[in-house]
Amino acid sequence: MDIYGRIYSSRMMLGTALYPSPAVMREAIRASGAGLITVSLRREQSLGGGTAPGFWNEIRDLGADFLPNTAGCHSVKEAVTTARMGRELLGTSLVKLEVIGHADTLQPDVYGLVEAARILTDEGFEVLPYTTEDLVVAERLLEAGCRVLMPWASPIGSGLGLNNRYGLRSLRAQFPGVTLIVDAGLGRPSHAAEAMELGYDGVLLNTAVASAGDPVAMATAFRLAVEAGRLGFEAGAMEPRDMAAPSTPVFGKAVLA
Repeated sequence: MDIYGRIYSSRMMLGTALYPSPAVMREAIRASGAGLITVSLRREQSLGGGTAPGFWNEIRDLGADFLPNTAGCHSVKEAVTTARMGRELLGTSLVKLEVIGHADTLQPDVYGLVEAARILTDEGFEVLPYTTEDLVVAERLLEAGCRVLMPWASPIGSGLGLNNRYGLRSLRAQFPGVTLIVDAGLGRPSHAAEAMELGYDGVLLNTAVASAGDPVAMATAFRLAVEAGRLGFEAGAMEPRDMAAPSTPVFGKAVLA
C-alpha cells in the first residue's frame, strides 16, 4: 500500500481508541500487522487512567508509523490547528483529516474538508481526508493536493458495512491510480474483505476491533480478511450472473434410448 511514497506491506490501518487496556491495545495492533496506526490529538491521550506520556510510551515501540488524526474537529480552523499540533508532536507530515459536519452521523463537512486540505497541503502536509464516496468531492480533494482518499463505508462506529457499494465501486473505477482506503463503518471481517474485493488499497478501522469481546482475535480476523479480499481481487473474482451455468460439462453425457 502506497501512502505518499511510503510502502506498507499491510493494507490494514488501526486506531488506538476504546481498548479496555494498554496491553490489549498493543497486542491487537501486533496481531493486525498494521504498519500505520492512527492517534487522536483532540483528547488527552489516556488509557487506564494513564497520562499522555504513558500513552506514547505504550505505542512508540510497536514498529508502526503514526498517523495523527483530527478526530472531533468541526471547523476548518480547529482541524488545521490540530494538524499542526500533530506535526509538532510526532514529527510527521502525515495527517488524517477530519472536518465533521453532522453530529449524529459524523458525516464529513465536505466543503470545510476541501478548504482545510488545501491549506494543509500548501503547508507541506500529506493529507489523508476522511470523505464520502462523492465523485465531485473526490475531484476537489485531488485538486487541493491530496494523493490519498479515505471514503467512508458507513457512519463512524456504526458497524453497518458498505452502505453504498455502487458509489464505492464508481469511485474506484474513476480514480484507478489514486490510493483509496475505506474508512469508518466496518463492523465485521467480511466487510473488510468486501471492500478489498472492490479493489480498494486498504481499510482503516478502530471500533470493530477495540470493542470486540476479544480484540486481539478480532484484529487477527480482520487481517486475514483484508489479505483474502485483496488476493481475491488480484486473482480476478468472477462476476455474478442471473442464470445458472453448470460446472460439470454435459458433452459426452450418456443418452438412453
